[in-house]
Amino acid sequence: MAMKLTRYERETIISFNVADKTAELYTRDPVIIRQLDSLVTEYPDTFKCVGETDIDKTYAMPKTAVTYHKPRRLSEAKREQAREAMKKIKKNKKIPGLQRPKWL
Repeated sequence: MAMKLTRYERETIISFNVADKTAELYTRDPVIIRQLDSLVTEYPDTFKCVGETDIDKTYAMPKTAVTYHKPRRLSEAKREQAREAMKKIKKNKKIPGLQRPKWL
């Protein structure tokens, strides 16, 4: 990407209709572009880059590749269980000689 875009300008638009079997995704977000470029490389029969300029890309994919779902709901007990598990993981990942910055 040659131009520096503001966060507001880094948009992503997914478009599909009932009649077509494919969805089109237009994006100016470099993170999404990298992710979709890797999908195009890994699954060229499913994901295709159909348009490109110096600041955006457009991709085509089956509508079945576009998903959405209900948000995950955790009970307070499950939330606390996950919190404790993460504390154990962080405790076991201490690297000798590496100190935490004073500003943290």
